[in-house]
Amino acid sequence: MRVGRRIARTLLNTLLPPVCAACGTEVMTEGAFCSTCFQTAHRIVSPRCGRCGVPLENEGLGGTQNCCAACHAHPPVWRSARAAFVYDAWSRRLILPLKYSDHTENAAVLARHMAVAAEDLLGKATLVVPVPLYRTRLWKRRYNQAGLMAQGVARLAGVPCAVDVLQRVRSTKALARLSAEEREQEVAQAIRVRVGRDEQIRGQAVLLVDDVLTTGSTATVCTLALMQAGAASVDILVAARTGRVDEQNPRFVQE
Repeated sequence: MRVGRRIARTLLNTLLPPVCAACGTEVMTEGAFCSTCFQTAHRIVSPRCGRCGVPLENEGLGGTQNCCAACHAHPPVWRSARAAFVYDAWSRRLILPLKYSDHTENAAVLARHMAVAAEDLLGKATLVVPVPLYRTRLWKRRYNQAGLMAQGVARLAGVPCAVDVLQRVRSTKALARLSAEEREQEVAQAIRVRVGRDEQIRGQAVLLVDDVLTTGSTATVCTLALMQAGAASVDILVAARTGRVDEQNPRFVQE
C-alpha cells in the first residue's frame, strides 16, 4: 500500500511538479520552500518571550524568567505560547490563502513549522484543541483553518486532537482592525466548552492552536473556558505572531 502511494505521488509530481507554498516557484519536494523564501522567512526562535512568544531584540530583554516586559507587567492567563513565524508580508502569503482562498494544503506546511517551533510544548501536551469558528462562518468557508492546522500538529506529535470541544456561541466582528480593548470586548463570552464535553478537557495539558496571535483576546477567552472546564494547563501555538516589544517602553506594540 505504501509502495502504491509512493508511485502515485511520483506520478503526480511528474505531471504537476511541486511548488513553493509561499510563492509558487517550482521546488524539488512537496511542501518545501524555494531558496529565496527559505531565506526570507522570519522564523521566531530564541530569544523570544516564553509567555507570549513575541520575538525579543536580545536575551537581556527576557530577564531571568525569559519573559517580556509586557507579560511581566500583565501575565497572560495561559502558560506559554509559541509561533512559527512573525506575521509579516511573507507569512501572510501562506496564512491568508489558507484562511480565505481554499488553499487548505497550506495547513500541512504551516503545521510542520509550528511543530518545530513548539517542540518543547508538544512534549507536555496531552490534547490539541483549535480555536473555533462561528457556525455561519464555518458553513461559508467549509473548514476551520485552525482545525486543519491543529490536526496536522497533532498527527506529527502523536497527540489526540479534539476539533470541536470549543464552541463559538455568537458571531463576532472581524478583529483585524479593532484595538486591543475593542477585541477584548468583542470576544467576551463568545467562546465556551460545548455542553457535556468537560470530561474530555478535565486534567488535560491542552495545546490551543490558531492561525495568528495578536493581542491575545481570543486566546484568553478560550484559555479561560478550558481552565474552567478543568484543564490542567493551556499553552498556545500559532502559525504567526504579530508585534514586538518596545525596548524604550515596556508594552506590547502591534506592527
